[in-house]
Amino acid sequence: MITLFKDRDEAGAQLAQALNDYRGQDAVILALPRGGVEVGYHVAESLAAEFSILIVRKLPFPDNPESGFGAVAEDGSVYLIPDAKRCIPGRTIERILAEQKNEIVRRIKVLRSGRPLPDLSNRQLIIVDDGIAMGSTTQAAVMCCRNAGAKRITVAAPVASREAQTALEKVADKLVILLTPPYFRAVADFYQNWHDVSDKEAITFLNMAAEAGLMPPSAGIALGMNKIKKTGLRSFPFTL
Repeated sequence: MITLFKDRDEAGAQLAQALNDYRGQDAVILALPRGGVEVGYHVAESLAAEFSILIVRKLPFPDNPESGFGAVAEDGSVYLIPDAKRCIPGRTIERILAEQKNEIVRRIKVLRSGRPLPDLSNRQLIIVDDGIAMGSTTQAAVMCCRNAGAKRITVAAPVASREAQTALEKVADKLVILLTPPYFRAVADFYQNWHDVSDKEAITFLNMAAEAGLMPPSAGIALGMNKIKKTGLRSFPFTL
């Protein structure tokens, strides 16, 4: 019988329990938008840890956009699956890379108002997503964090394929995965209630994180808020 999470809320709460040892260790929770934002928010809230988002985009196959041949992170780090360059013309790879880099710029503008990532050098980082299928986006995220000088990188998710787990064990310092089922088709299969997360929904959780003091006061502007009052970090949520 397949174990299911009710929704991202429940998955985030369970993942936070598994990460409880990180409480008080000055870790930074880096959620991968958009699906990972809610899960990451619940982890950060439970651990009282600093929260931010790391923008990474899948590189979709030209004839099958639901699947990908790699990923690119916001610092330009590119991860390609083995044989990608042999199977896909270089000009096509460059075109898809350019398209996804443009989408990264858009998401940074919408979700962080163009603000850079917080200083990640010599920090303990926890990369969080709502699930890991192939692992390409997570691989690119780890590469980005290494380039930023991270002290230690933990990858955490409610569910992951066994293939992705094996690959990520080679690049991350630690993995915290709640489920690694023997048969894995899609992350959505392990949630009773699943939907694609919109920019607006992701921003709602980012606003909540700022209100809870999990992000620096200046992040309020970065999340599209019109204003943050100094008292209690009260905000006026951004609307699309």
